[in-house]
Amino acid sequence: MMTQRHRTRLSSLLALLLAPPVLAAADAPPDATGDAPAALPSAEVAYRTVPREYRLDGIVEAINRTTVSAQTQGQVEEILYDVDDFVEKGDIIARLRDNEHRARVAQAAAELKSATADLSRAKDEFARVEGLYANKNISESEMDRAEAELAGAEARLDAAQAALEQAQEQLEYTRIRAPYSGIVTNRHVELGEIASPGQPVMSGVSWGERGVAVDVRQGGSPAGRELEGVKVYRPTGGEQAEVVQPERITVFPFADMGSNTFKVRLDLPQGLKNLFPGMFVKTGIVTGKKDELTVPKAAVVYRSEVTGVYVLDPDRGVHFRQIRVGRDHGDALVVLSGLTAGETVALDPIAAGVALKARARAKAEAGTGTGIGTGGGDDG
Repeated sequence: MMTQRHRTRLSSLLALLLAPPVLAAADAPPDATGDAPAALPSAEVAYRTVPREYRLDGIVEAINRTTVSAQTQGQVEEILYDVDDFVEKGDIIARLRDNEHRARVAQAAAELKSATADLSRAKDEFARVEGLYANKNISESEMDRAEAELAGAEARLDAAQAALEQAQEQLEYTRIRAPYSGIVTNRHVELGEIASPGQPVMSGVSWGERGVAVDVRQGGSPAGRELEGVKVYRPTGGEQAEVVQPERITVFPFADMGSNTFKVRLDLPQGLKNLFPGMFVKTGIVTGKKDELTVPKAAVVYRSEVTGVYVLDPDRGVHFRQIRVGRDHGDALVVLSGLTAGETVALDPIAAGVALKARARAKAEAGTGTGIGTGGGDDG
């Protein structure tokens, strides 16, 4: 009969024969273990000469801010817009009672007709007198009188024409219009009030033309005069702001007595969204150049609140490393911490992630296989 020892050895032998073949880590393909990463597109972390910026907070403001006032007297009969309403250029924002003004226009038109008739009669009289004077049938004084009457009739016609234009202009003043497209910020009158010339009716700001006001210290103001040396960072809701180049820069030629700073206004291009008067934005004034450690933007991965890159190390293979990034320089980001110059990062984070998972899976399988083989020989 078979002894207990022989049964144990036979069981161990059967376990070794039936176990799946174990792939040693040294014999595994390089792509699976990750010790020698596959040929991934990569780039080296290096220093780059970038502009040295002087960062300042700016306030978005409307370039045009106006309070529209009444130019004639009248009772407020209609208010067509209110606060926060958008108004197109030339739209009527309020109407004044115009009965009196229409009567003045009608009176001026009647006086113009009378003056036109007087001029016609004076011309006929002048032609008649001129013929008699040519035949020496009247004296020279009568000829002078006819010329004076003609000149007076022409002057009265001009005065009547001017009076009509003035009356029409006063009538047009009863229709208060918006000087430009914008948003109403305040209403100063109510229905039924008597508006007098110069009395504020509505206030508003332009919507299309906006700028950023920045207070620059004395040493930073000369750099602001160069258009290419100033940037505005528009918030986009993400981690990186959009860089906007101002169309025009206005440096006020005097400093504030209290803060000794110069006010600089940066006119923004039209069509920018999510920028409203009163908002804070970051601005940058270039004051020189400096060397900063940068990493290609394509290599940076954002996972929730973690920012990192896949580092390609000849000894450790592909591994993920958390980093801190700073300013955006177009195709690269400034590295604040987590990387050193000369390290290599993967430019295709998706392919690098796949390689890292394959490496972990291969190591797990290799560890499982080794455990089975070792356990089978313990009893030998």
